[in-house]
Amino acid sequence: MKLKDYLAIAGEHGLFKFIAQGRNAIIVEHLETGKRTSAHGSAKVSSLEDISIFTDTEDLPLSKVFDKIFEKENGGAAPDSKSGNDILKDYFATVLPEYDRERVYPSDIRKVIMWYNILHTLKLLVKEDPEESKEKEGEGDQEEKTAPVKAKAKAAPAKPKANIGHMALPWTTATRTPWIRTKTSRVSVHHLLMCARLNINADCTNSMNI
Repeated sequence: MKLKDYLAIAGEHGLFKFIAQGRNAIIVEHLETGKRTSAHGSAKVSSLEDISIFTDTEDLPLSKVFDKIFEKENGGAAPDSKSGNDILKDYFATVLPEYDRERVYPSDIRKVIMWYNILHTLKLLVKEDPEESKEKEGEGDQEEKTAPVKAKAKAAPAKPKANIGHMALPWTTATRTPWIRTKTSRVSVHHLLMCARLNINADCTNSMNI
């Protein structure tokens, strides 16, 4: 599924779409109400495009999880996200049997299903073109290949980068084990603005120190 520009903001219900860059904030639009608002530098913004779910093998992008739900439901809606924990866990196990049961909590599954149903209700679930998916993977491979070359070209030692790999989303507690891998789950709006001003895409979180 294409999840570009869809955002979750800590403390706010539902999903938002990135609209534009403001002076000291980003402008977002609530998908369900259409109301536009500003997310300032203190806001914790999560991009759905950069979220992955822990599994027993490798992390699976949220877009792929949505694909699996879509296929299971034949294009229909998922069960009510307000269902009981056991019902949610049993359902998610049929969608993604290999999901990590120790690190993915019922509350996390509830979020995934709620997001899916919001996008489904608004008819915003759009399948990603296989060619586009291949291009993204190719770009990632190319970055990995070229990164060492760039490092060798610099005389000065590279500055250590902040670890922004496995991190809990804003609504999880600090003591809980994170359930997702995300590039931007804890990236502040201030950082997103820096990327926009430098005309860098969402992957800038991999190339900038924050």
